[in-house]
Amino acid sequence: MSNQPEAPEKGKDFIRQIIDKHLEEGAYDRVHTRFPPEPNGYLHIGHAKSICLNFGIARDYQGKCNLRLDDTNPVKEDTEYVDSIKEDVKWLGFDWEDRQFFASDYYQFFYDVAELFIRMGKAYVDHLSADEIREYRGTLKAPGKNSPYRDRSVGENLEIFRAMRDGGLKDGECVLRAKIDMAASNVVLRDPTIYRIKHAHHHRTGDAWCIYPMYDFAHCLSDAHEGVTHSICTLEFDNNRALYDWVLDTLMQGMKDESLFSENPEFLEFLKSKPGFAARPHQYEFARLNITGTVLSKRKLIQLVQEGHVDGWDDPRMPTICGFRRRGYTPESIRDFCDRIGVAKSDSTVEHALLEHCVRQDLNDRAPRYLGVMNPLKVVIENYPEGQVDEFEMPLHPEDESMGSRIVPFSKVIYIERDDFMEEPPKKFFRLGPGREVRLRFAYYVTCTDVIKDENGEVVELRCTYDPETRGGWSKDGRKVKGTLHWVSAKHAEPAEVRLYNHLFTVDNPNAAEEGKTFLDYINPESKTVLTQCLVEPALKDMKPGTNFQFERTGYFCADSRDHVPGGKLVFNRTATLRDSWAKIQKQMG
Repeated sequence: MSNQPEAPEKGKDFIRQIIDKHLEEGAYDRVHTRFPPEPNGYLHIGHAKSICLNFGIARDYQGKCNLRLDDTNPVKEDTEYVDSIKEDVKWLGFDWEDRQFFASDYYQFFYDVAELFIRMGKAYVDHLSADEIREYRGTLKAPGKNSPYRDRSVGENLEIFRAMRDGGLKDGECVLRAKIDMAASNVVLRDPTIYRIKHAHHHRTGDAWCIYPMYDFAHCLSDAHEGVTHSICTLEFDNNRALYDWVLDTLMQGMKDESLFSENPEFLEFLKSKPGFAARPHQYEFARLNITGTVLSKRKLIQLVQEGHVDGWDDPRMPTICGFRRRGYTPESIRDFCDRIGVAKSDSTVEHALLEHCVRQDLNDRAPRYLGVMNPLKVVIENYPEGQVDEFEMPLHPEDESMGSRIVPFSKVIYIERDDFMEEPPKKFFRLGPGREVRLRFAYYVTCTDVIKDENGEVVELRCTYDPETRGGWSKDGRKVKGTLHWVSAKHAEPAEVRLYNHLFTVDNPNAAEEGKTFLDYINPESKTVLTQCLVEPALKDMKPGTNFQFERTGYFCADSRDHVPGGKLVFNRTATLRDSWAKIQKQMG
């Protein structure tokens, strides 16, 4: 795992403490994890936490981490999701090397285990409907009752199960259930379904199978098949751990009776050859990620996309990894965020401001600076020579000379931000006003001498004079000005579209909707603002899509990965404002 990002210095979380104990006691002589997403949607920031944890553990212990696509439901899965998952994991900086697997790689293996369980008397075919199975299961306070099909003979169960496999039964006509205990205190263990019929085309196996294993059955078997030692998942799978253990323990128990393999002795030899069935994996749960002001439910994210509330899975307002990438977040900032929030045993909610803080911290160091005017106001410098063009060399980063510099042209007509002028400025407004002198960044001091308005009284143009002795933005006589403005030369500026993104929801917890409302009722109508009259310095004309930078005094931005065309239509997305609300929160907490 030497090509993975370096581990940050930190104390060990409870999972790493467990691993240390296992290695010390000799329970395992290696560490092997996996990241097992279902390819039925795009990964979100919660998955990023799991990716960083699983790949990070493998890195820290010189172990391995697999990427496994748990594709056991052909109705909801697609190669589009597979490709996006792989892209997201690689973008975050992790590498599964040659260990990309699919649950569908193991369909024959799952089937053989299911037949073994039938021969052991640990599984049976049930013809109860889904509603009847639910009714028979009982409640948290009342035990379930046995299905009338529970005591079928081994031979009859095998015959019907093979008919299921061969396409002889319809969807929903029957299922294969594990025979555990209908009175178990853990409802998950009340004879759970482990196989169902689905006459559906699979994105990898086509129509080769018409029965598919349930996730809880396939997941633990996949782990053991791949030699995983520590199966790490989120807290909602806590109750399912008992089923995880039951499946693997039952299989290992069956391996001790060779007579069960008389029809398939090769399968026993196969099981014995796999280290994952000698020292089987165990499951451990950590708290899932919850962030203020967003939703991470896959169902809700799909609804946002399908109903057109956002502009696709990679909409920069979405909490998907591809959405963060398009917005301009860096993999380093996401990894830093995941490291800061840590790995806990109980659920909690993290402030979205911390995520923004992480990207600001990262971009503050790496983002080059440029000039761009979002809402232009025309300024004519009356005493500036007609036709003259000055060129100013400006650093790309004020604290990092290695980034170099660029040349910014200056001419008689420039544009400044409309918000940087007030006709009647209050006392603490240090920008431009009638009779006021300000600094144009790296250029000259200018003084406003006249204000031009249209017939509606709207300010449309300013007339100014400049002091040629202040070239570079500093006066030789030592006089000081309090205001420094950014600007662009009208003659050289490039038009651009700038998209300002804010929180998608207006409340901290859109999941907790009031009675009669849904999370959709809290969508922020001002979550996306498109500015179409922006002007930017010419150095941005050839910027490549996905490039991060800072518009001075405005915020961090990136060139849009979809719509930005170098040399053509320039489209920039705001990643974050310059103001750090997390720093303010920390100060209040401290």
